[in-house]
Amino acid sequence: MFPSRIGGAFGLPDVVRRHVLVLLTLLVMLLGASGEALAHAVAEGDKGYIQEIYGINLISFIYLGAKHMVTGYDHILFLLGVIFFLYRMQHIAIYVSLFALGHSTTMLLGVYFNVGINSYLIDAIIGLSIVYKALDNLGAYQRWFGFQPNTKAATLIFGFFHGFGLSTKIIEYEISSDGLLPNLLAFNVGVEIGQLLALSAILIVMGFWRRTAGFLRHAYTANVAMMCAGFVLFGYQLTGLFTT
Repeated sequence: MFPSRIGGAFGLPDVVRRHVLVLLTLLVMLLGASGEALAHAVAEGDKGYIQEIYGINLISFIYLGAKHMVTGYDHILFLLGVIFFLYRMQHIAIYVSLFALGHSTTMLLGVYFNVGINSYLIDAIIGLSIVYKALDNLGAYQRWFGFQPNTKAATLIFGFFHGFGLSTKIIEYEISSDGLLPNLLAFNVGVEIGQLLALSAILIVMGFWRRTAGFLRHAYTANVAMMCAGFVLFGYQLTGLFTT
């Protein structure tokens, strides 16, 4: 939860609003340039490889899984929100493990049993997961409703949705059934490796940032920007849902 000493959730000073607008402008430009990448897409070269590959190829799928997580900014934004105010490694390990459990379960089961969800719809929900966590960090739920949602349960549940986002795309690429289970397990191992790499980078940056005098002030701005980014992703995916 965001520290209560910070002011109201949405009373932004002018300088903060300007920073948020700059961040949103850059994000919108990124979204406009990225096209299909917003729907948990795999790069075109990797897509062709997935469609053509046969048999067990563990190293290749480990690489693809790690690459997806490291370049999956929706996953990284959600992870950033989850660990933003976690200082103890055992707490970080619990939340990251819950997210990994949810993500791994639905990714593996979704592909193996061919359970797909519209990619725009699932990615819109993933955008809302970022909004949810940013608002949680801002202390909005206690301020608005007088209670704190179970953050562990929310992390697990949104992990399920993040996993479905990837499984839906893999299903669309019609991965070969020859060696499917070992390849999926290898892909999942790669995803977890990528998650650890991304998390390590985040923790290093956060460690330095938390030592600065302006951390709490800038943390407020960062969570508002994170919330806005989630709304932009949500709106972009809904637009894709209703126009395709």
